[in-house]
This record gives sequence, C-alpha cells and structure tokens, in this order.
Amino acid sequence: MEFPFFHHLSLWRTCRNIQIWTIFLLMLLLLKSGGVYSDSDYLIGLGSYDITGPAADVNMMGYANTQQIASGIHFRLRARAFIVADEDGKRVVFVNLDACMASQIVTIKVIERLKARYGDLYTEENVAISGIHTHAGPGGYLQYIVYIVTSLGFVRQSFDVLVDGIEKSIVQAHENLRAGSILVNKGELLDASINRSPSAYLNNPAAERKKYKYDVDKEMTLLKFVDDDFGPVGSFNWFATHGTSMSRTNSLISGDNKGAAARFMEDWFEKESSERNYSVGLKNDRLPRRVSNIIPGLLDNHHELLEITANVQSLPSRSATKNSSVARRVRSARRQAGKPEFVSAFCQSNCGDVTPNVLGAFCIDTGLPCDFNHSTCGGKNELCYGQGPGYPDEFESTRIIGERQFRKAVELFNEAKDEIEGDVDYRHAYIDLSTLEVTIHKRGTSKVIRTCPAAMGFAFAAGTTDGPGAFDFKQGDDKGNPFWKMVRDLLKTPTKEQIDCQHPKPILLDTGEMKKPYDWAPSILPIQILRIGQFVILCVPGEFSTMAGRRLCDAVKTVLSNDKDFKNMHVVIAGLTNTYSQYVTTYEEYQVQRYEGASTLYGPNTLSAYIQEFKKLAKALISGEPVEPGPQPPDLLDKQISFLPPVVVDGTPHGVDFGDVCSDVPQNSTFKCGDMVTASFWSACPRNDLMTEGTFALVEFRKGEDNWVPVYDDDDFCLRFKWSRPSKLSSRSKATIEWRIPNDVNPGVYRIRHFGAAKSLFGSIHHFTGSSSAFVVA
Repeated sequence: MEFPFFHHLSLWRTCRNIQIWTIFLLMLLLLKSGGVYSDSDYLIGLGSYDITGPAADVNMMGYANTQQIASGIHFRLRARAFIVADEDGKRVVFVNLDACMASQIVTIKVIERLKARYGDLYTEENVAISGIHTHAGPGGYLQYIVYIVTSLGFVRQSFDVLVDGIEKSIVQAHENLRAGSILVNKGELLDASINRSPSAYLNNPAAERKKYKYDVDKEMTLLKFVDDDFGPVGSFNWFATHGTSMSRTNSLISGDNKGAAARFMEDWFEKESSERNYSVGLKNDRLPRRVSNIIPGLLDNHHELLEITANVQSLPSRSATKNSSVARRVRSARRQAGKPEFVSAFCQSNCGDVTPNVLGAFCIDTGLPCDFNHSTCGGKNELCYGQGPGYPDEFESTRIIGERQFRKAVELFNEAKDEIEGDVDYRHAYIDLSTLEVTIHKRGTSKVIRTCPAAMGFAFAAGTTDGPGAFDFKQGDDKGNPFWKMVRDLLKTPTKEQIDCQHPKPILLDTGEMKKPYDWAPSILPIQILRIGQFVILCVPGEFSTMAGRRLCDAVKTVLSNDKDFKNMHVVIAGLTNTYSQYVTTYEEYQVQRYEGASTLYGPNTLSAYIQEFKKLAKALISGEPVEPGPQPPDLLDKQISFLPPVVVDGTPHGVDFGDVCSDVPQNSTFKCGDMVTASFWSACPRNDLMTEGTFALVEFRKGEDNWVPVYDDDDFCLRFKWSRPSKLSSRSKATIEWRIPNDVNPGVYRIRHFGAAKSLFGSIHHFTGSSSAFVVA
C-alpha cells in the first residue's frame, strides 16, 4: 500500500525527468539551427555596421558627374540587416545599404565570406543585398566599366568597406538571433514623391491608369520586429522615392532622405525606449535628440559659464590611437550591454520615375515650369531642375523628405497589429537578359521574341530633372543626331540587328557588346523572391518605373493567389538588389524614350522578360520545387583597373602640427539654438583611415571639472565634416567642422573636436586629435 504523498512524489519525479529530457532534446535540436525558440514562430536577428567609405578624392556614384568629388561627411552610411528563420531552420537575410545600389562583385564576395564562416547556411539564394539609391556615396565599387568611368576606375577602398560592413551586419544579425515575432503594417505617404516623367507614364493605357489614384506608388509597407524578451528591436520599410534630395553638386557623403529617415527613427526609438515610453509616438512634433538623456539639466548661470570658457582654450594637437574616435563615438557609448541595438531601415522600391523633389521641375533662368515632354528650358536640359520642399537648401530638402518618411514609419510602427505567420522560403535564379526568349501573349495569340544586348539611348545622356546632363541631349529623343552617332561609332558601331532590337531607342552606347578591356555592362542578372509567411519581397536588380513595378507585383500576386497559404499577402519590390542594371520601364513608356526608357538596357520587352521569369519563381515557391540556377555571372575583380592616385604624403606648414586649430571659435563666445558654430583644423587626407565605426568630428559637453562628454558626431544630421586642400597636388589640407545647434540642446559649455590620420613619406600612419576653444550655448 502506497501513501498518496509518495505516489504524487513519484509521479512528480517521473514528469520532471520527462520534462528535463524533452527540454534537453529541444535545446540540442534548436542549437543546431543557430538560436532558441519559444512560442514564437520565428527567430529574428538584426544588425548594423558602418560602410561610409572614403570621404575624399573619390567620385560619387549616381549622377555620373565627374566634378562631384567627395570632400567630407554630411552623416555616415550604414549596412542594416535582418535575418528571419522559421521552425524548420529555413532562413532569409535582407541587407539594406546606404549606397547607390548593390554591386554584383560585392554580392559575390560577401557570399564567399559567409560560406567560409557558416557553410551553406547563407548563400546567394537566401541573401538579398539592396541599395537605397543615395547619390551621395563614394563610387567605384561596381565591376562593369560603364559604372566606374567617372570614378577613374575601380576604387578598392569603396569596395572593401562595403564587403566588410555587409558581412559584419549579417554576423551581428546572426549572433542576435532570438525568438520573436513580426508585425506588418502599411499606409499612404502623400507628400514625399512625385513622378518626374509624367509624359511617359501617360503613354500607358488609360484603362490601366484608371486603376490607380496616383501616378506614383504612395504606399509604405513596414515590418516591425519584436523580440520575445526585449520587445521591439527594429523595423524595415519599403517606399518608392529617389535618393536625389542632395544635388549633383553636393560633395558631402550622405544617405540622403532615406538614410536621414533611418537615423531619425533609430535615435527616436533610443530616446523613447530610454524613457520606457516608445509607444506614445512623437512628442511636441520635434525630431529626436539624445543630448537631453546624456546631460543633466543645468542652472542658468551665464556669467559662470563664460568664466569657464575663458579658461578652456583650443588645445595643441596630440597623438591618438586608431580606436580613439571609435571610443568617443556617441552611439557606441549609448548601447546597452546584452540588449540588441534597435535597427531601422528605409528600403527602396520601384522608384524609377519617382522623385523627392516634390515642388516640381522649373527653369532656373526664368522660374517657369520646364517643357512637359522634354524637360528642357529654351531647348536646353541643363537649366531644368526639380525643386525639393526646402529649395534652394538641399540639406533642408533632405531633412524634410527624410522626416516625412520617418514620421509615417513611426505611425505604422506604433499601430502595427497584423502578425506575420507561415513558412520562410526563397527562390533565386540567374537569367541572361541579353538574349532571353520571351513569350508575349496578346489578344488570344502569342509570339516569341528576344531581349537585346544592353544599350543606352541618347536620352540617357540628357539626365533627369533631378540631375540634368550636358551638351545638346534631351529627354524624349527617339532619333539621335549624326555627330554623336559618329562619336559613338569610335567606341562601337551597333549592328543592324541590335538597332532593330532596341527600336525606337537610338543607341548612344552599345554597352552590351563592348568587351574591352572587359565587360562594359551586365548580361547575367539575379532575380529573387524572399518569403516570410504572407510577406513577399521581389528582389530586382534595377530601378523599375511605377507602372512596371505594379505590373510585376500584379503578375506575381496572380500566381501566388492560387495557393491558400498566400491569402492576404503583402508583396513589395526591393529595387537595386544584388546587382545593378539601370532601369526597367513598361513597353509603352519605352516608346517615349525619356531618360528611364533610354536607360532600359535590354530593349522594349525587358519588363515582359522579368514578369515571365518571376512567375516561374513564384510557381516554384508554391509547388516547393527548385528552379534552375541559371548561368553564373562573371567575377571580374582581378580585371579591375584604377586610375585614382594614392595618398602620397600629408603635410602642414612649418611649426604647425596635425590637429592644430587654424580657425577657432571666437573667444568667450555665446551661441543660441539655430546658430552655426564653426572650427577648422590642420588635417590630413580622410582616405588614410576611414574612421569606420568612429568619427572625424565631435561636439563635446563639459560635465564637471574636466570631463568632456561626446554628444554629437559625424553621424548626426546637425554636424558636418568638410575637408579641403588648396590644390589637388598639395599635401596640406584642412578639416572644417560645422555644428548647427539643435533646438532642444541643453545650455552649457561645449567644444568641437577633430580626429584624423596623417601619412608620412615612408607610408606610416599617425593618428591625431585636436580641440577648439570652449564656447557657451545659452
């Protein structure tokens, strides 16, 4: 006979043993997949890393303007990544770059590194790398000649910092994998985009245009990532608008409006989270700042503050270490140990004909609207410019368009309730768009046509209203002219077959058939679908126009809607992903031959080719069948040529050291919010050390007797680092740091500080730092 107590004790021990073994086996299984699951359907991980690149001497990518050479930093560029894995271990990676576009050779080398580190866990099939399309980042990192002509060939520094940063952002995301959930939300953003080629859009069928309220896509779609323990850890959204708020004459590295929006949102969340009040939204309609969280309130004692500044003059230059600027970086000091950093990305979509210059295009000589069909002023394209909301201040336009995206993202983030559920999956293939057979269905009949080798039309050289071209080129040119055809023929005369294939595009550069010294343009391109439950990302290697993107999405939705698992699906386009092949317009827009049509490389049926091949991927996604990988793109890294001169030596005037102040803040000066404070230092070329995850510029606040706290650095919108030299061959250079004092900065004593690295004639690198005199902010 057993006593009930011992019976229950025995039963409890048995159950406990079963539970222990069950937990042990579950942990063993789940550790194999790189994370630990709870009740959530997914493992989620996010990461972010600096990809700013060389801030001097290098041509910027986007406008193809040889005079647009980097000479400082507006704010830093980052790679932001998320990883999502399901219970079966399938996972996808999406990386958003503050760069003009993805690059085939960058993608190849990132995948090689990931395979060396993780085996087959991350491959070209489940990793997508996308660019936000800023036109204010260093160029020279693509492998095809036509995209690196203006940067004097390949720039190894630009390439290396991208590969390193992308890899590190993915590694961070992988190491941050934890159980969590994903919410999705979407809404209209009406004041951050207009169509810059409306005459081409109007050439689409009237019945098709009537289906849509606007001639650009106004919808933002956002994913909110929520850690089971820590709560929200990030958000990624997709919205179409060009990264051209910063103009073709800007020389400061900048993430443009999308990079600004990401910086605003990450700082907003950090501030709200520190106050344990992230869900209440924006307070008092003000942008986020970190300074009030770092600095305690001060007594209003202006006289005592001035006495302090009188005793804190500019400091002589002193030596620093390579990591000095990293240690002083504002956001590094703010991270909480053990908690994932909040990551927010503003991704690009079908932005081909979409501009952030929402006031419209006007002639700079008369102030009148530009010609509607050709975007010219008196027959010349050089005078027609789009105007942003802050015109003529491009920094203000960037802030406004960035802030508008940021505010919409915060709204969607706070109101997100629709949870993502279902499998994680992906399909990827390479296609040769230079000679792809495409079946065209029309009025009950079908015919097979081919795409064309890449070629660029005359209107390509006309540029856009965001950045006009030169000479006598104009948009809407379907004829060309004899002189430029003669110049073209010196490089490559297109065949009759190519001319007929590309019709009505008059060929200016027959890039697809130019192979010396190596390929001028891509032929083999990646296409990819990523699936996270009912959320689907179409990864395209170019800039789709508004209507082209709509047609692609509709075609894929039609295929996926045949499967019950894809009910209530959300489909977004991720533009400029994995490589770059310029534009994709509709067949009808192509006939007009504005800039976008002239830059649709593979002929009038390019969009039909993409739709055909994406439908194949979608069908394979439903059936669970694999797809043919297709022909591999070339790895042209060993063939790259560079004509960018190296840094030979840095120098200073006699009796002056690197980091010494050459133009100080006025002695005993007082500034107020909105004022610009400026200090200049004897410096050295920023290419000597990119200060990755560090800073060239710093604003410090005096806290206590001799304790200087970093409050703003060169990753802040309000602080600009400008570098200059008296001539191209001079070894001497200066760094000018400008701080526009924010509206809610705390009163007190501040100073400006500069970090740099100088190169000796023997090649050694010497790190230095210098500080301005102190000043009061009242």
